[in-house]
Amino acid sequence: MKREVLGLADLKALQRELSLRRKLEEERLERIAAARRLAEQEKRIFELSIGPVTPLADSRRYEHPVEPPAPEPRQREADERAVLLQALSDDFDVETLLETDETLSFRRPEISAEVVRKLRRGHWALQAQLDLHGLRRDQAREALGHFIHESKRRGLRCVRVVHGKGHGSPGREPVLKSRVRRWLVQKVEVLAFVQARASEGGAGALMVLLA
Repeated sequence: MKREVLGLADLKALQRELSLRRKLEEERLERIAAARRLAEQEKRIFELSIGPVTPLADSRRYEHPVEPPAPEPRQREADERAVLLQALSDDFDVETLLETDETLSFRRPEISAEVVRKLRRGHWALQAQLDLHGLRRDQAREALGHFIHESKRRGLRCVRVVHGKGHGSPGREPVLKSRVRRWLVQKVEVLAFVQARASEGGAGALMVLLA
């Protein structure tokens, strides 16, 4: 698959996100340092209050093992940074990858048509949903990327993405409908998707099967 170049808007959004993460990390480190300074001050005050002490000689004293610090979720943070760097292109040609049925469903080459039929019939229970109503294009793209990544991390199999039918858009055209399909095809976590049944959103939503 051809790798798309990040646009200026994407780079600015990424820069803002990375800047915010750096600021939050600096604030976290400062809080840790402040807590350590406070603990040291309290220890010093205690020592000054009671004066010199002599430890008791007791061979039966038990030394408790030092608990190791809790591991930091570095892999998760790295994964989240990777998500930010995965630019979903609006120019990706998705039409040739869609099935030629009335709902323009999608499946990876290794996924059988029977899997798509099962997805359409509601074979897998719906486990999560993302509603993109009211979001601008860039907001919707970022929200979708995070939603798919987080759903995959949680081990979810079937999710729904609501992009709307466009009734509130200029010309009553579904602004996000084609873009959501385009973005989903570019996500490696997505195995297939179909238009939702009428009771689950119809033409305004997609049922998505994840790896």
